[in-house]
Amino acid sequence: MIASHAGDYNARMILTPIAPEDLPRLLADFGGGLPVGDAVARAAFMRIAGGPSAFADQAAEEAARRQAVDLAARFGIPTLEEEPARAFSWDGRGIRALSEPCVLLHEIAHWQICPMARRGLYDFGLGAGPETGRRDEAEAARQADFATQEREEAMASLLGILWETELGQPAVLAFAEQNWLERADHPGTPGYFATVIGWLHAAGLIDDQARPRMTAIADNAAA
Repeated sequence: MIASHAGDYNARMILTPIAPEDLPRLLADFGGGLPVGDAVARAAFMRIAGGPSAFADQAAEEAARRQAVDLAARFGIPTLEEEPARAFSWDGRGIRALSEPCVLLHEIAHWQICPMARRGLYDFGLGAGPETGRRDEAEAARQADFATQEREEAMASLLGILWETELGQPAVLAFAEQNWLERADHPGTPGYFATVIGWLHAAGLIDDQARPRMTAIADNAAA
């Protein structure tokens, strides 16, 4: 489905490139395989599939990046106008924000999901992100086991994508690039999507309509 933190949201990591003319069929296959009674998963999918399919131009993409920076500020997350390749995507204190809007929203989602014990670690203690420049240091800071890493990556992927829908951005691009449509016609693909949406809902990170919430697991645990 999705790849590891070393490449989950990078378009270069898509497993099978999707031609634009094939996207409607793949989305239909995916939607048809969702659990019938799972209203939250179905709401999440409709929000993703029903939004715009591309940015109008480079100016629109930059405006979307600024939206993501503003969202980080609303959470109280510092951002730095540098490329992650200069150091880290998340350096334990803030996000380097000169990257694609979906990448920045993905990092915000990681911040929401990450427990407080790992918030101060490079790249959330998950190992080097795809844009991180100081990869050896990020790998040395890894503290999450494989199962934790995979769970958090899946959750951050979909939470970041749902933030794109909330902000009116073309979330379906990241949905495809992060490999959620790989084997869209296989029952396990939409089934796993529903499982991850269930994790986000149970954690209080999305509401009953699959809209992302201004909250974080670490803050909820401390309450």
